[in-house]
Amino acid sequence: MPSVAPQPSPLSPLSPALSAPSPWAGQGAVPSLQASHVAACTACHGPQGRATPSGYFPRIAGKPEEYLYQQLLNFRDGRRSYPLMGHLLQHLDDGMLRGMARYFAALDVPYPPPEPPASTAARLVRGAQLVRQGDAARGIPACTQCHGAQLTGSLPAVPGLLGLSRDYLNSQLGAWRAGRRAARAPDCMAQVAKGLALEDVADLSAWLATQPVPVHSKPSASAAVRWPLPCGAAPQPGEGRP
Repeated sequence: MPSVAPQPSPLSPLSPALSAPSPWAGQGAVPSLQASHVAACTACHGPQGRATPSGYFPRIAGKPEEYLYQQLLNFRDGRRSYPLMGHLLQHLDDGMLRGMARYFAALDVPYPPPEPPASTAARLVRGAQLVRQGDAARGIPACTQCHGAQLTGSLPAVPGLLGLSRDYLNSQLGAWRAGRRAARAPDCMAQVAKGLALEDVADLSAWLATQPVPVHSKPSASAAVRWPLPCGAAPQPGEGRP
């Protein structure tokens, strides 16, 4: 058998993941249960939450803490369905979920290069148009209005759209269209996704997957303007969560 070089555990002292501030700072040593659940995340989401080559499990490193926390709540409480995630989270309390979200949000690790184009030039142009301008005639806002001018997300709770695979983006928009993914009401993403045709989903997913991630890839501060749609998962700028 060929030899395999030993790799550090995701939470070993050799791992760069531990260069991020501990979400349990000030609480003593990280409890083994919490550490084991962070390690369980990396089994699917890749070392340090960078994602895996297949692209099916998305990157979670560097996403906004509030976004990650809301997704963990959604999986645990049944608004979002994936059996493995539900099983992993079903017995975890809010504090533990918050700690996991804070841990991965603090990681700042490189992104892989974007995917090569998997669509025609005309379809990519249409995808870029939907992302940057939306489709006012159908009430579809531009992705940049909420996800930021650079599409790297907006604090406190809107995720970036770059560094995700075409297949993952397709699957999530498809899940919203079909009612298999939901967020806190009013569910703005469900409203947007249900207004998209299947061709629109394919076009914007293909274009997003080909875009490089900018050097400064952290989520931007919330825009001063209001979101184009009411969104239970992301209160309007300047407003607290109800």
